[in-house]
Amino acid sequence: MTKQYQDLVRHVLENGDKKTDRTGVGTISTFGYQMRFDLSKGFPLLTTKRVPFKLIKSELLWFLRGDTNIQFLLENNNHIWDEWAFERYVNSEDYTGPDMTDFGLRAEKDPEFNEIYSEEMKKFQDKVLTDDEFAKQYGELGDVYGKQWRSWEKRDGGTIDQIANVIEQIKTTPDSRRLIVSAWNPEDVPNAALPPCHTLFQFYVSNGKLSCQLYQRSADIFLGVPFNIASYSLLTHLIARETGLEVGEFVHTLGDAHLYNNHLEQAEILLSREPRELPTLHIDSDLPIDQIEMDAITVSDYKPHPTIKAPIAV
Repeated sequence: MTKQYQDLVRHVLENGDKKTDRTGVGTISTFGYQMRFDLSKGFPLLTTKRVPFKLIKSELLWFLRGDTNIQFLLENNNHIWDEWAFERYVNSEDYTGPDMTDFGLRAEKDPEFNEIYSEEMKKFQDKVLTDDEFAKQYGELGDVYGKQWRSWEKRDGGTIDQIANVIEQIKTTPDSRRLIVSAWNPEDVPNAALPPCHTLFQFYVSNGKLSCQLYQRSADIFLGVPFNIASYSLLTHLIARETGLEVGEFVHTLGDAHLYNNHLEQAEILLSREPRELPTLHIDSDLPIDQIEMDAITVSDYKPHPTIKAPIAV
């Protein structure tokens, strides 16, 4: 089933346009692409390179708990949001360490600077873990997914729990065409460390099965998309379990689908590999969706090709 992902990578390499981007790295990009995954035929965790499932489930549980602080992620050894929090810190008046201007690009190109960067990042991570006041100020990412999913702010000062609402709607009005959760709030975009890339998802109930379609405005194909496929497939399983349904499809619709210029060699390596059998997902818990523990969610028979490392563009 990860053939769909291989086809996406191949399509962008063969048909993409060269574009500039805010990171300065540059991309090859196409606009408008869709993949479909039948979740009854296996859990779509990429097999042509290893994708760390622990990071996927900890990030999703972080979202579902309404959390927007990286402290929870660091406690679970998840570092995929560190760079955005770190960038806020090094640009603040409280930071007194070495100059970190354009730290992402400099760390990639300069081994000596990379060592300095790693040391400063480690200090930052340790302080977020051990100093709650520091974590409250600099571990906070603003109005990212957890905030918008679980406590969308209303004009009258109240909040909307979109996840709780959509679960109730699936149970009571499963044929509704309004089974939607949105993360894109134009007013809050300037306050977010990274404005939502996966902006809106919609559920669909048919023949006792729950399907989910995600619209993703910006898709980092090599690093981000494998995570997004697995994350929203897991979300579909969790919501189906919560509403007493079987799983149907995960439909992934991409806006700007791009390969960064420093991921092209890695993409070619990935395309040279043959997809393998998909793993099986297990959820062993009766707890509500925002209380499930990490250990209750596992996959079995996951036998991917080795990891392919690639730098993140910040």
